[in-house]
Amino acid sequence: MTEKALIYSENEFGKVDGKVANGLVRYSERYEIVGVIDSTKAGLDAGKCLNGIKKGIPIFLSIDDALDNLDYIPKYFIYGIAPLTPFLDKEQRKVIISAMEKGMNIVNGLPEFFTDDEEFMQKARECNVKIFDFRKPPQRKNLHLFSGQIFENKTPVIVVAGTDCAVGKMTTARYIVEELKKKNIHAVFIATGQVGLLQGAKYGIALDVLTSGFTTGEVEKAIIDAVNTEHPDIIIVEGQGGLSHPAFNSSIAIIKGANPDAIIIQHPPKRKNRCDFPTIPMPSLEYEIKLIEMLSKSKVIAITINNENMTDAELEETITEYEGRYKLPTTDVLKYGCDKIIKKIYEVFPEILK
Repeated sequence: MTEKALIYSENEFGKVDGKVANGLVRYSERYEIVGVIDSTKAGLDAGKCLNGIKKGIPIFLSIDDALDNLDYIPKYFIYGIAPLTPFLDKEQRKVIISAMEKGMNIVNGLPEFFTDDEEFMQKARECNVKIFDFRKPPQRKNLHLFSGQIFENKTPVIVVAGTDCAVGKMTTARYIVEELKKKNIHAVFIATGQVGLLQGAKYGIALDVLTSGFTTGEVEKAIIDAVNTEHPDIIIVEGQGGLSHPAFNSSIAIIKGANPDAIIIQHPPKRKNRCDFPTIPMPSLEYEIKLIEMLSKSKVIAITINNENMTDAELEETITEYEGRYKLPTTDVLKYGCDKIIKKIYEVFPEILK
């Protein structure tokens, strides 16, 4: 059963750094999201803010406002911001402490681990609540090196890669998996970041907190475990960052560890500079496709678009342009669904229909 949870996303909901809250509002198997805290959007519906579709998840001014309106205390309080700088400031620390004092267990997706914070742990003991660090890696003895088993895998693997971080790779991967399931295709999602894990993914690990020597092995292990346990028709792996991004290495580990049979690439056409790196220009889509195909030795089979800062007319024009230029099906899964992508997957992997 899902447990009720309140998400904190002050001043960030619907923005790039609010991606944890955004992802959980869109989809969650693990939690029932009962509200979002963001004083800049208080009174609005969270789903309406994200996609223009009402979800019945209210946005509150503060913790007190949320609890007064809910008239009960949710079991979990999720820190739903994912900034480049992971450390909490004084005001954010006060919010976490206040949530514990209200009786809520804390769920943390930051690489700053609350269970290593003596003040937080002392307060948790006083309030008889628990703290869960979702991004905290397993002990070294429980991590896995690359073994080569992935080369024996016969189940089709698709990686949803991207040209930058925070472009919607995880959301697109999730949409594809859920659409395949509706069509009675046994698809399994592999999470590689904190949002997918928080949503309830059965397989995967947050790669960016691992020692680099284990990242490829952990991707491989997640896929092999899914194959051996689920016997799926197809596996969809969430990408991280961008292969050409100088700040992130997990993209390389995903390509090497997953040994994908095909790639779907997500791109924000209007983004001029790297997310959180305003002095680093975005790569061209052509460059990223060439880089991915060279490293993976597999083909990009479709393009998915992040529509940030785009009008509907610009989005439609870009889709037409990309399909003409790249000869690949192109869509925005949030606006238009996954039909084009699913059709291409069937074309590339007809065996999954048998």
